[in-house]
Amino acid sequence: MSVVGFDVGFLSCYVAVARAGGIETAANEYSDRSTPACVSFGPRNRSIGAAAKSQMVTNCKNTVQGFKRFHGRAFSDPFVQNLKSSLVYDLSQMPSGTTGIKVMYMEEEKVFSIEQITAMLLTKLKETAESALKKPVADCVISVPCFYTDAERRSVIDAAQIAGLNCLRLMNETTAVALAYGIYKQDLPTPEEKPRTVVFVDIGHSGYQVSVCAFNKGKLKILATAFDPEMGGKDFDERLVKHFCEEFAVKYKLDVKSKPRALVRLYQECEKLKKLMSANSSDLPLNIECFMNDIDVSGKLNRAQFEEMCADVLARVEPPLRSLLEQAHLKKDDIHAVEIVGGSSRMPAIKERINKFFGKEPSTTLNADEAVARGCALQCAILSPAFKVREFSTTDVVPFPISLKWNSAAEDGVRYKHVTFSRHTSAEEGKQEKKSDQPPQAKKAKVKTKVLELPIENNPQWQLANDMLNLFVESEGKMIVQDKLEKERNDAKNYVEEYVYEMRDKLHGIFEKFVNDSDRDVLSLKLEDTEVWLYEDGEDQPKQVYIDKLVDLKSLGQPIQDRYTEFEERPKAFDELGRQLQQYMKIVEAYKTKEEQYDHLEEAEVQKVDRMVNDVMIWMNSKMNQQSKQSLAVEPVVKTTEIQAKTRVSRSLFIIQQHGTDQSTVVGLGGMTVYIVTTVESVSR
Repeated sequence: MSVVGFDVGFLSCYVAVARAGGIETAANEYSDRSTPACVSFGPRNRSIGAAAKSQMVTNCKNTVQGFKRFHGRAFSDPFVQNLKSSLVYDLSQMPSGTTGIKVMYMEEEKVFSIEQITAMLLTKLKETAESALKKPVADCVISVPCFYTDAERRSVIDAAQIAGLNCLRLMNETTAVALAYGIYKQDLPTPEEKPRTVVFVDIGHSGYQVSVCAFNKGKLKILATAFDPEMGGKDFDERLVKHFCEEFAVKYKLDVKSKPRALVRLYQECEKLKKLMSANSSDLPLNIECFMNDIDVSGKLNRAQFEEMCADVLARVEPPLRSLLEQAHLKKDDIHAVEIVGGSSRMPAIKERINKFFGKEPSTTLNADEAVARGCALQCAILSPAFKVREFSTTDVVPFPISLKWNSAAEDGVRYKHVTFSRHTSAEEGKQEKKSDQPPQAKKAKVKTKVLELPIENNPQWQLANDMLNLFVESEGKMIVQDKLEKERNDAKNYVEEYVYEMRDKLHGIFEKFVNDSDRDVLSLKLEDTEVWLYEDGEDQPKQVYIDKLVDLKSLGQPIQDRYTEFEERPKAFDELGRQLQQYMKIVEAYKTKEEQYDHLEEAEVQKVDRMVNDVMIWMNSKMNQQSKQSLAVEPVVKTTEIQAKTRVSRSLFIIQQHGTDQSTVVGLGGMTVYIVTTVESVSR
């Protein structure tokens, strides 16, 4: 059973896996532990992650990022409509009324659902996990913002199913951080003692969420959560982009927003500038070459100016913190520590406001980027029977109303059912936290309600969703196959290109002595023709054409490569064989000098060994002499494999055998076996 945690962020994703030694953050194929939450569509295949991010400028209309915010939202949702104009890519309405993304893929206009796009990203993250664990991955825990509604959460679960993942649990991001923080703490209060109260602040690129958690040994309880789903690092990026758009309009007479590619480049540079300003308070430059109309642009900004233009955004840091304490009925003095995570938490202005509110310096004991993924992996390990994890219970909160569904043995049709709910404190419901009619002083109460029961199989929308889901799963499978085929085709082309450049350099380098002038000219011309072909007729060919082209080139180049390899390896092989023969010759010489330990040997057998050693020595010296007179540009007199074969035969007959504390040495050549006894009186043959 796999134990994996996925943190699917607005800009970046992290994958944590459980091994016997603990929780690790897995690196992708670029040895980077962060994978961009980006998918790009091309005429032949998709690119996902880092490969997609590199196309954000060159293929901006078909490269999608930031789609996390569209989960579970109707296309007509005002939130979606307001964002349309600020996106480089196009949104479209799905048949179900939800939001889709329109791109050009395989030379056709396609509309993919948000679930499909997220599934593509999850498939990539799944591959990263499988590469780290060296086994298939299915079971996982996926993080979601604590402010996600039920519709948004169901959308994520559908995406996981399309990607072939079995999502054991969706975990609130702040709860995952709390678990990663608390499970390793050895000094938590006992269950009978007053809990340790810790606030977790998570400010990512697109959302701001906070939670307060009570820790006791072996358990955590989320007391309250608060959030601002519209505030994050993107707001600061947008202020920078707006500032420089206005500056460049005046300074260079450029309308940046009219060119999507230029706008994407400006966003990228502004994000870099924002990070630099977090570490430096002096004036910092922003330079972009050939920005628009072949014009180079430049500007500068310092942290104080930046914070001033973002004053209204920074003012939004405090309200969720205040709401958090009010919900949990806590005072600032009740808070033991404040932990901050998320990429935007590194901004000094945000740290200052958190510090000012709580009167405590925010702690950064957790990895700001990886804590969520690690918490999800820990939760998956707790749920997995394959891992033994110390007992640690998690009690979470749900900020939205809850609906219940169940299977009924009732007859088909519509009927009512009476359900009793029990509670231990005053009931609260909905976002507005309206108190129920039950008196607050009642410690225990039962609420009876009448529920309208609709059999699921009679709900056409549910059935349509399942049909659509199956269609998406099938579609994702086909796209995975297409991506694989295109990768193999590109790899085959790259192998040809690499061989051309590598062989051309070596022909006038390390291979120069191993090829005559005539063969060099023939191969050089072939390499030059192939290079021209690659950038003309060979730019877009089937995989087999590239394979055949490489075979054709190697028919000329491989003999040269082999001669060079022989030249490098042959002396080593001769040295090894020589050492082997010297060892045998010493034993024969010891017998001839009447050393006592060899006096049990028969003279005839020793003479045969002596002759065999001499024969091999003569063969070796002859071959070495012939090879020294041979040109390096022709086939060698003797190959390394022949020398190694001679060595293996002799070595296989020279065996050290252990008999208790005594030793006997067995020496053999030419099919003979000679026993040389050191400390034993008799030897069994």
